[in-house]
Amino acid sequence: MSGSPGTPSRQDQAKVQDAFGDEEFAEVKYKVLKWWQCGVLMVAQTVSLGVLSLPAAVASLGLVPAMIALVLLGMLATYTGYVIGQFKWRYPQVCNMADAGEVIAGRIGREVLGVDQVLFLVFIMASHLLTFIIAINAITGHGACSIVFGVIGLIISFVCSLPRTLVKMSWLSYVSFASILSAVVITMFGVGFLHPGKGVEATVPTDLIHGFGAVTNIVFAFSGHVAFFGLAAELKDTHDFTKALCLLQGFDISLYMIAAVVIYRYGGAEVASPALSSASPMVSKVAYGIALPTIIIAGVINGHVAFKYIYLRVFSGTDRIHKRDWIAIGSWVGIALGLWLLAWIIAEAIPVFSNLLGLVTALFASWFTFDFSGKVALTMLNILSFIVAACLCGLGLYVSGKAIHDHPSSMSFSCADNST
Repeated sequence: MSGSPGTPSRQDQAKVQDAFGDEEFAEVKYKVLKWWQCGVLMVAQTVSLGVLSLPAAVASLGLVPAMIALVLLGMLATYTGYVIGQFKWRYPQVCNMADAGEVIAGRIGREVLGVDQVLFLVFIMASHLLTFIIAINAITGHGACSIVFGVIGLIISFVCSLPRTLVKMSWLSYVSFASILSAVVITMFGVGFLHPGKGVEATVPTDLIHGFGAVTNIVFAFSGHVAFFGLAAELKDTHDFTKALCLLQGFDISLYMIAAVVIYRYGGAEVASPALSSASPMVSKVAYGIALPTIIIAGVINGHVAFKYIYLRVFSGTDRIHKRDWIAIGSWVGIALGLWLLAWIIAEAIPVFSNLLGLVTALFASWFTFDFSGKVALTMLNILSFIVAACLCGLGLYVSGKAIHDHPSSMSFSCADNST
């Protein structure tokens, strides 16, 4: 890998053992994932909420600009994901973005990226809790206060987060995979049958707020990179990461393009975000019901990466992570509960789906998806990657902040129905 970061002394770290150490006789073993299990976990973690915002993004940009943005951003996300795999091969001790930050910029880099990745993952967890609230409101016809639904989502997500190894969660990823695919297909058929849309255009006039807000939603659909180091760290062979990445990117780009085009084509300029609300009330209820597993599981997988980072930091230099005693288990439970509570607070404070995704993209996804990998390989492509990240962050913060301020449903900690 040309242009790799780090001084010679840091490059020597490639020879050290990874964070999980020798697991031959360990009670809890982490490095057991096969490449296809890792790939399905990546699909479950990445292909969830992002696809639900894409038809509305197409409506804001027009069909042709949106498809161009989807393909180009998908290709750039594939490249930056590959660079993360290269980085992991050269520095096997790297298990998360904070470790990578230490290789690049020493202790300062470690602490800055460590805090940033946890905050990013907590915001993603919050977006999943918010979508759970929207889904239950749609299914029940706003049968109770939205805050109650948020607490229910919090409890379910916390319970699903209790396993400490990704391999024990891999079976959940298969459920998530089937869940989101089935929900999107049902929505496509439902919208196609109802055909409510009018004003479908190849290009549409737009303004900075709506246009750039749509771009941030597209970026969010490819923003799984923050978890890639953690997923690669639990592979039996980290060199299999490229195969897992290809599985992810081949599936998500294809699904995103098909779902966005079909739902926008039949849903029209007023297509909803999340897209599952675009069909008839009955079909929407069915689609949201089928989508509930991926809404929960994808949030749990992202949360798992955040918990694992803090857990490894707490027990750094000890063998506690491989134990099943009350200290090890209690610490994991406490970390998970604390971060899920923080995510719940964010979800209740920003109750508008597309606006929360835009804010997450501007603050975190822009940098973790495009900028980090722009520090470590091909110069010209990485300059472009950095520029994309900077624009997404600066303009994204402005447009998402204004959208949150202007939206009539942006009432924090409200019992109101946010599914319409």
